[in-house]
Amino acid sequence: MTRLKGLDLLALGFMTFALFLGAGNIIFPPIAGLAAGQSLWSAALGFLLTGVGLPLLTVVALARVGGGMDRLTAPLGRGAGTLLAVAVYLAIGPLFATPRTAVVSFEMGVAPFSGNTAIPLFVYTVLFFSATLFLAVNPGQLVNRVGKFITPVLLAALLVLGGAAVFAPAGDIGVTAESYRNSPLLKGFLEGYLTMDTLGALVFGIVIATAIRDRGVSDPALVTRYSVIAGAIAALGLSLVYLALFYLGATSQGIAGEAQNGVQILTSYVQHTFGTPGSLLLAVVITLACLTTAVGLTTACGEFFSSLIPVGYRTVVVVFTLFSLLVANQGLTQLISVSVPVLVGLYPLAIMLVALSLLDGCWVSPRRIFVPVMAVTLVFGVVDGLSAAGFNDLVPVLFTQLPLAAQSMGWLVPVLVALAIAFVIDRLLGRRRLAS
Repeated sequence: MTRLKGLDLLALGFMTFALFLGAGNIIFPPIAGLAAGQSLWSAALGFLLTGVGLPLLTVVALARVGGGMDRLTAPLGRGAGTLLAVAVYLAIGPLFATPRTAVVSFEMGVAPFSGNTAIPLFVYTVLFFSATLFLAVNPGQLVNRVGKFITPVLLAALLVLGGAAVFAPAGDIGVTAESYRNSPLLKGFLEGYLTMDTLGALVFGIVIATAIRDRGVSDPALVTRYSVIAGAIAALGLSLVYLALFYLGATSQGIAGEAQNGVQILTSYVQHTFGTPGSLLLAVVITLACLTTAVGLTTACGEFFSSLIPVGYRTVVVVFTLFSLLVANQGLTQLISVSVPVLVGLYPLAIMLVALSLLDGCWVSPRRIFVPVMAVTLVFGVVDGLSAAGFNDLVPVLFTQLPLAAQSMGWLVPVLVALAIAFVIDRLLGRRRLAS
């Protein structure tokens, strides 16, 4: 029976960390920290819950069922489960997350030197997705190529940037913005959605398991154990990165108080602290972080859709890479504006799917729980998505009066009520069956 050695397990953890650490992980914590100000640590805790805690639980849930998202959605039925999986894979893949990795790395790492115009963006995205395609066509080599070579360079650059943020801040912690004054924890929780990491974990789970099996590990128990360890290593690394970037943002109000996004904050900080060498360092960090995430997302989408439709893995990877290239050239602002409503709608579904899967031992019949609870979650997820997109006229007044509706969490109480009702019915029907 093959077991992974310590260094191989560490490389697997580094690969998992690199897969998760992408565009959103770097650009959203600084802007959240800038706005949080004196409420920095409460907001950071909320951000860690959705940016680290939920992804780790998702990896654990996938490891327990021993497969990909199709195993988690099995109680929903094949049709509904497949539709949910397709929506998640498209959102986390060629529609939003994968193109965003290229655009963010361009705007932060290249645009300061080339100018933020269409031609440099096109040239860069062609080179970026060519490298993505090269690394993704052989998914079995991800541990060697990413975990052992690319990630150590990325970690070294992050240590320099994170160390500077902690030990050489640009100023004192600033004031708290209006949006963070009342409930910084909840605001940080919602900001964590934007990293897409919980959705990413749903698709990365199969990539991690495949990488373990490609190292010769066949025992399901060991695959589960190594997946959880890899997820824990990644969670620790992400937590440290987030806290450093939150602190960087909170102490940068003096040099980037008018910044509209994390790109501007980071660019101002490294220019202030390191000058031109800092801009080069930032370019390395961003490019490597976004490249590894793009490779992981493309690989996961290739494996999923090649098993769903009669098309080969490499063909799917090539088509999705070309599509991501086209979407990336629409620009970052357009991508973010379109993706936020979709994420607000999908995240409640992902959260409940993982929660119900982790509690599977509590259900007599998982289907009696999953179907009604996920149906209610879908309704409220769509409503919150419409609100986030600005279509408030389409949302019935009743939905706007629910607890936490103003914070895009109006789904929580109705879903918990639906879960309680489904649980009681599940228990009653289970007892009747046993009695008969």
